Amino acid sequence: MTSRSDEPRRDASVSRRGSSRAGRDSDDRGSGTGQPTRSGSGLGGISDARAYTPRGRTVRDSPELRRTAGGAGGSGDPAGRSRRTPRTGRSADPFRPALQVLDGGRAGAARTARRTVPAGTGRTITPRPVRGGDVAKPVRRRPADPAGGPSGATAGSPPRRPARRPRRPPRLADAHRRLRLGTLLALAMFTTIGIRLVALQVVDAPEYAGGGVGDRLRTVVLPAPRGAIYDRSGAALAQSVEARYVYADPEMIEDPGKHATKLSPLLGLPVSKLTEEMSKRKRPDGRPTRFEYLARSVEINTAEEIMKLNLAGIGTGRDERREVPGGDLAANLLGFTSQDRVGLEGIEARYDELLRGVNGEREYEVGNGELAAEIPGGYNKVTAARPGSSLQLTIDRDLQYMVQRILAKRMQEVDGLTGAAVVLDVRTGEVLAQASYPTYDAADWDKYQASDRNDAATSFVVDPGSVHKAIVFGAGLEEGVITPNTAWPTPYSIRKGDQPFRDTHNAQGRKLSVAGMLGFSSNVGTIRIADKLGAQKLYEYQLKFGLGRPTGEGVLGEASGRVLKPSEYSGSTYGSVPIGHSVDVTPLQMAAAYAAIANNGTWVQPHLVREIIGPDGKRKPVPAPETRQVLRPETAAALRTLLEAPVTIEGGTATQAAIKGYRVAGKTGTGSRVVDGRYAPGEVASFIGMDQADDPRYVIAVFAHTPAGGGGDVSAPAFKEMMEYVLRHYRVPATGTAPPKFVVYPR
Repeated sequence: MTSRSDEPRRDASVSRRGSSRAGRDSDDRGSGTGQPTRSGSGLGGISDARAYTPRGRTVRDSPELRRTAGGAGGSGDPAGRSRRTPRTGRSADPFRPALQVLDGGRAGAARTARRTVPAGTGRTITPRPVRGGDVAKPVRRRPADPAGGPSGATAGSPPRRPARRPRRPPRLADAHRRLRLGTLLALAMFTTIGIRLVALQVVDAPEYAGGGVGDRLRTVVLPAPRGAIYDRSGAALAQSVEARYVYADPEMIEDPGKHATKLSPLLGLPVSKLTEEMSKRKRPDGRPTRFEYLARSVEINTAEEIMKLNLAGIGTGRDERREVPGGDLAANLLGFTSQDRVGLEGIEARYDELLRGVNGEREYEVGNGELAAEIPGGYNKVTAARPGSSLQLTIDRDLQYMVQRILAKRMQEVDGLTGAAVVLDVRTGEVLAQASYPTYDAADWDKYQASDRNDAATSFVVDPGSVHKAIVFGAGLEEGVITPNTAWPTPYSIRKGDQPFRDTHNAQGRKLSVAGMLGFSSNVGTIRIADKLGAQKLYEYQLKFGLGRPTGEGVLGEASGRVLKPSEYSGSTYGSVPIGHSVDVTPLQMAAAYAAIANNGTWVQPHLVREIIGPDGKRKPVPAPETRQVLRPETAAALRTLLEAPVTIEGGTATQAAIKGYRVAGKTGTGSRVVDGRYAPGEVASFIGMDQADDPRYVIAVFAHTPAGGGGDVSAPAFKEMMEYVLRHYRVPATGTAPPKFVVYPR
């Protein structure tokens, strides 16, 4: 039978004590019989030792160990309690207990307590010593008892619990995960702040910048330089020159009347007007007015004198003044601008959008009260002005001057009321000169009446009279109604409806050639040709020659005239229309019709603009003018020859238009002026002719509204003087051919 005292030893030897004492180990080696020693060695000594387990329990705290110790050591302690051995022979290493605890409770493997075997075997198991301060290897477990208990366990003791697997820590307990999450949150926050800062400083900056300075802003218009108007050679007809404007800030002016008294002599404006402009007032938005123009287009010297006065609230700025170097030269054609450089009449108005460009402006910040001056470094925004384009016209400045002077002289000689003269290049349709009478100085346009400023060539609506007969003769030749050799017996008068039509030259019923009909301006012969044509054909040729609609020359407000449709004819209309009555035309329309005859039957639209010059100096030609064929070239040549008759035959109506050495061809006319649909008192004398019939280059039309007088007496002499200058100016040589000898009364 195995000794009972061996079980506690085994149990004590496998218990997880925290430390072993060297003194106790030396006492245990003193006995080999299994009896207790004097110092409590054996089972009593081991059970009484205080050993730390991994859970921090001592042998005394363990019920299992107390039972084992009490059973084996009854000789020394009747109550079954073991007697504590004094703590002697402690290890010299003071950190060993702590190391054993940190080592996971493997103190039993480091103890050197001796295990005993059953009584009678005479064998003693010597514990493994500690070497080099290291814990000895743990004792190998014995095989399980046949009773099924674990090796070294006392009978009846509960089985050991398996060690629990430690719980996995929460996800946020992972330090690396927390660091990554915090980094992402910080990046998101700084990104949001950065985006907002960019939005505030870049996108929303103008809104915030303007929100606080709205009440302190002053705006000044920067005028766009207006384009110039040049003649065909590049000479300026109208241009803008640098000037100054004078302005006032009413909020800074304490005594407007005193300021007005000093400024009135320099600006030439009444004191009352200046005082009103400088008085304080509110704008529609409720804010006070801080800028008012006092004068525009002021001379630079005058502006400098104003600044020398050092008046509070008065300042000057760069401006422009429209200057017309020629004064009244082509003034009726060019027109003028307002004080704000907006075109009001003529070409200035017609091409205003092209000429004026786009104004700029300057906004800057000023102080309040006595500090109402520009704040250095404050808000300042400048929108640059875009200059306007310039126009180069077809007008020849020198020729314009001469034509204008000759027309004015002749109109004064005959007490004329209104006159017009047009010079055309028959091949290109360019208007070389376009004069009006009366005229005016465009620099002081407001001193003249509106009637003096009209362009007579495009607004002077008249019954053309006999100059219209060339259209009837051209249509008759083109349609084969007549030939250059046609001759008819021509009575003194003819009746159409209830109206008789008479000739000024009585043919007395004799045969009269078509050359004689044109030379003597026969009304009867012209009406007979129109009868053979028919009203419809005559109407069609009137439209082909450009009557009844504006030419599109380029002048604002050009009149269209009017021609009657055949359905509108009455009885007398068949007689009045062919001879140029009951027809409303302008001098320019009739000049273009004769230019078509001179240009081998091709009508070319008259035009004034030659090129458009951009602000950068680039030149852009205008679109090609409209053209159309009206007569065949041979028909036009035959008609030009017939038109020499009024100038060359004896007693012709236009002998005063003849120019020595040149085969001048043309036709006179006497008509009426139409005003508001009615005929005005007086007569309109006209002559339209070309430089030479065999090779024409220029056509001149002269119209004059006079109290009395025909075209041969009033307009033909003016034509001659103008054409002579044209021939000299452009050095046109004579063809050297002689005009034909016309037979007026063939047998």
